[in-house]
Amino acid sequence: MRPLPTLLTLALAAAFGGFVASAINVHLDNRAEAAPVSLAIPATAALPASVAGQAVPSLAPMLDRAMPAVVSVNTKQVVRVRNPYFNDPFFRRLFPEVPQERINESLGSGVIIDASAGLVLTNHHVIDNADDVQVTLADGRTVKAEFIGSDRDTDIALIRIPADKLTALPLGNSDQLRVGDFVVAIGNPFGFSQTVTSGIVSAVGRSGIRGLGYQNFIQTDASINPGNSGGALVNLQGQLVGINTASFNPQGSMAGNIGLGLAIPSNLARDVVDQLVKHGVVVRGTLGVEAQNLTQQIAQGLSLSEARGALVTRVLAGSGAAAAGLRPGDVVVSANGQRVDSAQALHNIEGLQPVGSVLSLDIRRDGKPLQLKATLKEQARAVSGDALDPRLTGATFIDLPESLRQAGISGVQVSEVKRGSRAATSGLAAGDVIMEASVGEFADLASWRANFQQRPPQLVLRIMRGNTPGVLVMR
Repeated sequence: MRPLPTLLTLALAAAFGGFVASAINVHLDNRAEAAPVSLAIPATAALPASVAGQAVPSLAPMLDRAMPAVVSVNTKQVVRVRNPYFNDPFFRRLFPEVPQERINESLGSGVIIDASAGLVLTNHHVIDNADDVQVTLADGRTVKAEFIGSDRDTDIALIRIPADKLTALPLGNSDQLRVGDFVVAIGNPFGFSQTVTSGIVSAVGRSGIRGLGYQNFIQTDASINPGNSGGALVNLQGQLVGINTASFNPQGSMAGNIGLGLAIPSNLARDVVDQLVKHGVVVRGTLGVEAQNLTQQIAQGLSLSEARGALVTRVLAGSGAAAAGLRPGDVVVSANGQRVDSAQALHNIEGLQPVGSVLSLDIRRDGKPLQLKATLKEQARAVSGDALDPRLTGATFIDLPESLRQAGISGVQVSEVKRGSRAATSGLAAGDVIMEASVGEFADLASWRANFQQRPPQLVLRIMRGNTPGVLVMR
């Protein structure tokens, strides 16, 4: 086994251009001597000030510029305490001092991306449902933040702070990241402010993780723990290349980091921020297709060599897919050069593209390769029930959160039901997930709406309310 100084010197040489090569040669050239020549490294744990006349590399200069742009995000949410005893006026008179509300507090991180406008980028889940958001700067100042907008499905949120003398991080090009590039994570894990961890890019384009939204993650072994959410992932030039959002641990996030951290690419965050600044919401494009996964039996029937891709089962009239000539029975195997292994992979790719963008689709039709170009059209964000069927009057429907889709659930969600409406009288409630209906098969809001071109004589819904399944007959 080589002595520790040699390993250390080799690592420094590999990472920083080999300027310590002369020191390595001194040691290696004397390996056969009875008393090997050792490098002049102190017995303490600290690195020397210099090696072979050259200063030891340090991330400190870059971090001096980057760290002031990373902030702590503190949120408060007022939650009503549900106590059945206090529904009784008698108990409320006996115990007037017992609080009926509590305040939930949480801590995350954020990144200043525009110093003049005071714009701070963070995760949606950091500020979700917060009644009050406070930002603590690196210099100790604490200011109240203004909500600009957020996007649940990419977990991006934008807030504004009214402060001067701010430092912003420049946005890097995350598309240029390669596996093996060095990166640094900056944030506030477990409340320890201004904490820095380093590592490499372990993977790019990571997807298929249950419980998260649209996925195109940077995976890194730089430690990301609870409280790091919304913090910065920077390259060695001090450019923001990712927003730290999650860590994977089979024992749960509070169990700590095991070297599987996930960050949202800066290019994706930039696109979301542009829409939030302009519109306050994110408007997505859609192909207008329904698709399913391939089985080995279906693949053989379609003369395909392998069971991978998204099998198109339905093309909605007037959609971008219909205009491009996509047909039921086509199998999409790649989109914009990205491999498509499943229906969910295709959905994930289209969900990350803005309205009006063009998807180049590589498909297999009757076993033969074919290329099509489809323009994504605007995806409806909500549909009113009375526009579909009188029996649904009073209800509003939206697409499922992407986190549910990643968990394998398809359908639509009820976002609102007006009190006393026809839908409410039939038992429909806000938050219900409609997974099946007598109106026909559907996978999302677009196909749900398309099914009501002809109204069924009886409208029966299979729903999921929380974790409880049920059936409603709409009257």
